[in-house]
Parts: sequence; structure tokens; C-alpha cells
Amino acid sequence: MSHVMLCGGTLFEMNQRQILANLLRSCSKNSTLDKGLQAHGAVLRMGFGSDLMLNNDLIDMYGKCSRTGFAYDVFDKMPERNVVSWTALMCAYLQNGNAKRCLSVFAQMGVSDSKPNEFTFSTSLKASGVLGAAESGMQIHGLCAKFGFECVVVVGNSIIDMYAKCGKNIQATRMFETMPVRNLITWNVMIARYTVEENGKRALLLFREMQERGEVPDDYTFTSLLKACNTLEAVQQGSQIHAFLITRGFPYLVQTSVAGALVDLYVKCRHLSEARSVFEQIKQKNIISWSSLILGYAQEGNLEEAMNLFKLLRVSMCHQLDGFVLSSLIGIFADFALVEQGRQIHALATKIPSGLDISVANSILDMYLKCGDPDESERLFNEMPTKNVVSWTVMITGCGKHGLGKEAVRLFNRMQLDNIEPDGVAYLAVLTACSHSRLIKEGQEIFSRLCIDRRLKPKLEHYACMVDLLGRAGQLEEAKNLIMNMPLKPNAGIWQTLLSACRIHGGIEIAREVGEILIRLDGDNTVNYVMLSNIFADAGYWKECERLRKLVKAKGLRKEAGRSWVEIDKEVHFFYNGDDSHPNVEKIHEVLKEMEKRMKAEMGYVPGLRFALHDVEDESKEESLRVHSEKLAIGLALAHGKLEEKKTIRIFKNLRVCGDCHLFIKGLSKILKSLDKESSRADEKHLAANLSGTEQTNLVSSTRNKNKNQKE
Repeated sequence: MSHVMLCGGTLFEMNQRQILANLLRSCSKNSTLDKGLQAHGAVLRMGFGSDLMLNNDLIDMYGKCSRTGFAYDVFDKMPERNVVSWTALMCAYLQNGNAKRCLSVFAQMGVSDSKPNEFTFSTSLKASGVLGAAESGMQIHGLCAKFGFECVVVVGNSIIDMYAKCGKNIQATRMFETMPVRNLITWNVMIARYTVEENGKRALLLFREMQERGEVPDDYTFTSLLKACNTLEAVQQGSQIHAFLITRGFPYLVQTSVAGALVDLYVKCRHLSEARSVFEQIKQKNIISWSSLILGYAQEGNLEEAMNLFKLLRVSMCHQLDGFVLSSLIGIFADFALVEQGRQIHALATKIPSGLDISVANSILDMYLKCGDPDESERLFNEMPTKNVVSWTVMITGCGKHGLGKEAVRLFNRMQLDNIEPDGVAYLAVLTACSHSRLIKEGQEIFSRLCIDRRLKPKLEHYACMVDLLGRAGQLEEAKNLIMNMPLKPNAGIWQTLLSACRIHGGIEIAREVGEILIRLDGDNTVNYVMLSNIFADAGYWKECERLRKLVKAKGLRKEAGRSWVEIDKEVHFFYNGDDSHPNVEKIHEVLKEMEKRMKAEMGYVPGLRFALHDVEDESKEESLRVHSEKLAIGLALAHGKLEEKKTIRIFKNLRVCGDCHLFIKGLSKILKSLDKESSRADEKHLAANLSGTEQTNLVSSTRNKNKNQKE
């Protein structure tokens, strides 16, 4: 009888134990902390406080509920631990953004009696990837090989992902090629890696190989592939993937990530009708789809439709207008200098709780700065209750773009006095500001601080800023020596920076040397040939110019056409170089000629003929300069505005402003008796010249592509 009772009691305890385990796992799956705390109490009351399995479940539950402190308390009090205990605690830290602590736990496990399994190794490798800690990742890879886990597919996938995130592309590829067994995740990791690197061609080739091996793609695969097509602007291949999704019956309209990537691809390739068609069919539209389509219409100048979509977004996603949504939309209007639309979203942000998010405040600051209104940005910045490093960096960047280099340095120093440590982006912002304002001493001092900062290491872009700073000061040899002696491998961008400085200061010999390097490094980039040709033209080396032109033609290269646009009465007007398609073209030329006449008479303005084609007469050169896209946009703005009105007009441009247009804008500012003229620079992303008196004009020039050194 007693034996039966004992067995019954044991069975009862086992049932209770399993019920508690199931309850904790349910709380973990659904992140229900309240029920999890109640279950923890029941575990203790029922005498299971030392139970290994239940304690492991508790660690997992607290980790999933973002309570890593509670998870550690359970772990710390455990009389017995196994590999699951250690791995669960590592996962808790990693899932809650503390990859360093995750690796610390892994190190502690190394001196315990528990031996890691494939999931332990996978978690530690993910933590190394998150931190970009290649050295620790390689050490863990060595342990995987030592314990025989390197060939386990989940570990192999994590090794590839770790190397990819640490920028060790050769090692990632080598691991992929040597894996004896691959699964879908293996292929997805590699395809995503090539997409992130903007190596779309390799991603598409890998997809073809994946199909040949009989692997069936999933939504993650298709999302990466569409992004790869996006980087290549390969709408034909993207359309083929779209057709593949339809013919295979893949539910892409339900998979929001795939549908969003497809909309984004069509938008980027300027196929708005296809983008709208996919968008209308999506079952549950997310903010990525909405933002992509709104951006597409804004890019094409259809602001009315862009704003209509925004209104629909507000109605359909009113409960989802979080900080990310607002920041994304503000960013769209900031990128196109559409300040009125930006103000509307700013007004909306003040009325909803998510409008108080610091990310939204930072986006609003950025929007006003990009739209040429630093005073409004400064007012908002001073009113912000809390500021993070992004807030300060936005202001420093804005000051740099508006020629306020000393103010940018002052803000950078003030940020540190407020106990906010600058990151790499903040250093980049202040160094760029120093470069644009030719603050050589200040720039060198800040760069020295970066070099001794134990938290950071100077990156290629920081060295590029120093090259630009020295180049603008005419110290071309010093700039070249910095590139040659820096610990990083120079890329085409940093050499382009030096080549640009060579044109300013006429360093023809260094330019020739740098040009040869660029053509070797990046021979299919038209910008390199254009820059070098311009330098030879300035020096009167016409044969060299002709040789480069023939080389460009033989390679089949084409340079991007300069395009400027201006918003007038909520309608965007686009102009290309030499454009005569606008209905008011005669009035535009009339206004421009009148302005030129006044500038010549009142201030001795002389058109920069060296910026025109060399093989035409001077009179024709002057005419060709008048039809540069930014001048045509300015002409329309002046022709449309009434002289008795004070009005702000913003011009946007896809390429750098040429030297003559730079001089023209400065002269126009003086002619119109500017009361608050801001610095006007041809070598900036954003150029602002406030023209006041009878009319106020704010000319904003921005580069939205990699070819920022190219001119019309």
C-alpha cells in the first residue's frame, strides 16, 4: 500500500513539474512577464527551486521578457548547471542587446565543468558578429574546429555570418565553400552578405547556383535578391523575380518584407506604375512600402500625389504612427528640401505621443537644416529636454554645411562637456565642418584626439576629411603623403578628394599621378575621367582632354546629367543642362540676362568661361553657362516671384554646383542687397545663399549619389 502511495506521489510531482515547465515555456514564447512571475512563485512554493530543468526554463523566460537581471539571479543561485543553463543565459544577454556580457558568460563557461554544444557556439559567434569582434570570433571558430562542431550546419552558418559582419569576406567565402552540408540559411546568409556589400551580381549568381542545387528559396531569400537588384538598378531581373513569385504561387503579397522590397525596387528604378500596382495589392501594407511610394512620387515631382498618399497613411496607420514612421517621412521631405511638407509633419508630431521620441526630434532638426533654416533648428535644439549623440551630430553637420565651422567645433566641445562621448560619425561631422571652413589647426587637433581615443579608430572617411582639409589649404603634397602613409588601404573616394583639390590649386603633376591611380582602381566610373579632363582643360592641355573623351566613348561610359528642381506653388519644376522644354523658357532667359547685365555693371561680374566647353567661341561659352540647370531653376523662381513679396525659394540639385554658378549665386546675392547672406560654396552637398531685399531665395544643392565630384 505504501509503495503504491509513493509511486502516486512521485507521479503527482512529475505532473506538477511538467505543468510548470509548459507554463514557463508558454510565458517565454508570448513574453508574458506577469504570468511568468506567478509561475516562478509556484516553482518556489512547490519545492522545485533547485530543479535544473525548471531553472533553465526560468532563465529563458526572463530573457525573452527582457529581464536579464532576474535571469542572472536564477542562474547565480542554481546549485547545479548544465550546458543549457549557460546557453540560456548567453541568449538572454544577446537577445537584449548585451553581446559583450554574452561573450563574458561564454568565457566563464570555459572554466566550468560544462562543455559547449552547437547552440552555445552559435550564440557566441552571433555575439562576436554583433560586436564586429573578429578576433574573438576567430578564436571561437578555432574552438569549434577543436571540438568537432565546425561541420555542424548551424555552427557553420554562424561562422559565415560572423565573418561577414566583421568584414572578413574572404574567410566567410572560404567557410561557405568548405561546408560539407548547406541548408537554406547557409545560402541566405551568403546572398544577404553580397547584397549588403552592394555586390548584386554575385548575389544573383549565387541564387542561380542555389536553384541548381535544388534548394527552395523563402521570403528571406527573395527579399535579399530584390534588394540586390535594387543596388544594380536591375529592373529587368527584378521583374523576372516578380514573375517567378507569381508563377510559383509564392504568397509575396502577404509577406510584407518581400512586397515592400518589390515596391522599393520599382520605385528606385522609376517604374512607378508597377510600384503602385504591387502596393495596391499588398494585404497588410507596412511603413516601408508607404515610405518608398511616397518618396517615388516626390522624386518625380508629383508632390500632390505624395501628400495624398501621406494623408491615406495617416488614416490607415493612425495607430502605427510611431517614431520610426514619423522619422522616415520627415527624412523624405528633408532629402528633397520640401520644408512646407516637413512643417506639416512637424505639426503632426507635436499632437501625438510618438512625436516626443528623440529620434523624431533629431529628424526634424535635420529637416530644417537641410532646408536651409539653421535658426529654426537651433531653436528646437535648445528646447529639446534630452539630447543624445545623434542630436549633437545633426547640429554639427548642419553648421558645417552652412559654413559655420567654428560653431561646429564649439558644439563638438560642448557635447563632451555635457558628458556625451562622440562616436565615429560625430568626429566625421566636425572634421567635415573644419574642412569646409578651412580650419586647419582645429581639424588637425580634433583628428589627433580621435587617434588617441581608445574607444575608436580612425576610418577611411576620417582620413578623407583630413585629405580634403589639407587639399583645400593647398597642401597637396602633405595630403598625398597622408594617403600613402595611413594604415588603411586607400579607396577611389579618397583619391577623388585629392584630385578635386588638385583642380582648385592647379596641381597638374599630382593630378596626373592620382588620375592614373583612379583609372586603375575604378576605371568604369565616369566621374574620374570628368574630373581629370576638367583639370587638363583648366591647364590648356586639350590633347589630354580629347584622349580622355575618346577613352570614355570607347568604354561606352556615360556621365549622369545634371538636374535641378524648384518647388513653386506645390508643383516641382525640373531642369536639365541646356533644357528648353519649360513653357516659360523665354521669360527665364530674359530674367537671367537682366541679372547678368546688372551684375556686370554693378560689380564687374565675369562669367567663368573655363567651366564651359573649350572648343566653342567665347560668346557661345557664355550662352552655355546660362543654361546650367541650377541657373534655369533660379531664373524660373525669380520670374515667378513678385518683387514686392518676400519669399523663400529652394533649389535642389543632384550634382555639385560648378564654379561659374557658384560665382553667379554670390553675385546675385549682392545685387539683391542680401541682408543675411550665408556662406556659398561650390564643393558642398548643400549650398545656401539667402538673397533678400525684395525677395529672399535659399538655394540648396545636394548630392544624392556617389558621383558627388561630377559637375554639369
